[in-house]
Amino acid sequence: MVRRNNATAEFILLGITDIWELQVILFVLFLLICVTSLVGNLGMIALIRLDSRLHTPMYFFLCHLSLVDLGNSSAVAPKMLVSFFEERKAISVPGCAAQMYFCGFCIIAECYLLAAMAYDRYVAICNPLLYMATMSQKVCVQMAVGSYLIASVGQMVLVSSVFSAHFCGLNVINHFFCDIPPLLKLSCSSTIVNERVLFTVATLVALSTLAFIAVSYGYILTTVLRVRSSKGRLKAFSTCASHLTSVSIFYGTMIFMYLRPSSTYSLNQDKVVSVVYTMVIPMLNPLIYSLRNTEVKAALKRLLEKVLVSFRDQTGKEVS
Repeated sequence: MVRRNNATAEFILLGITDIWELQVILFVLFLLICVTSLVGNLGMIALIRLDSRLHTPMYFFLCHLSLVDLGNSSAVAPKMLVSFFEERKAISVPGCAAQMYFCGFCIIAECYLLAAMAYDRYVAICNPLLYMATMSQKVCVQMAVGSYLIASVGQMVLVSSVFSAHFCGLNVINHFFCDIPPLLKLSCSSTIVNERVLFTVATLVALSTLAFIAVSYGYILTTVLRVRSSKGRLKAFSTCASHLTSVSIFYGTMIFMYLRPSSTYSLNQDKVVSVVYTMVIPMLNPLIYSLRNTEVKAALKRLLEKVLVSFRDQTGKEVS
């Protein structure tokens, strides 16, 4: 639980930079990223829901991935964009805790959803005849709910650990949102236990999901190499390309951010990395899963054709 301690009623966020000209440029850039992320993720969710041909386990998980990406950027971006025009970038202690919780919740949930997607690809390629039986709707729902439950418990542990530290009235955070490392730097007491909790939770989440993904792709690689047709091998690999790209970018960023000794933290460098996983990755995922996915492109084409036909019919009725 979050408690107000040591007379700290609010925190002051320094933001990304205090140079006004650069702030204007960054505001426009981040606004474009946020709009692209919002349109991309909402569009992906809507497309999957509206097109019955995309009602498969793979797109079920992709829909939830878009949902957590949307939640991740929404937890950070609005406050950051508004802060560009605020002289005093204050955030209350409960607001700081809420932002930290929802951002971390989405990150942990994304780890387990990516692992679930790897398992889905493993079953589809290694056991295609049992695919629909193994990846039933009930199993998919259980895996998604399990991802959210683990994320909820894990992030609750982290937030409780962080706000059990003593801040002694120190409240200036050298960051653009309430992230764990910069907040722990404010503590006037020892943070060894807090850092160990962070490292333990991050390690358990990263290693458990990465190991699951690695094993799944190990079996996939073994199966694909047995395929005699080069066209068949290419088709199998192409179904995994988008997921592997997403996994590489996401885990690379997360490992760099949270699985390092605290002595190596550079807050200015970490701000750039934080922009990547809170804003850039949520923007990239819909693009990664649509640009190289023929099924998504075909579904989008069908939807646009329906919209155009409906518009023409409506226009024709009004004219007549």
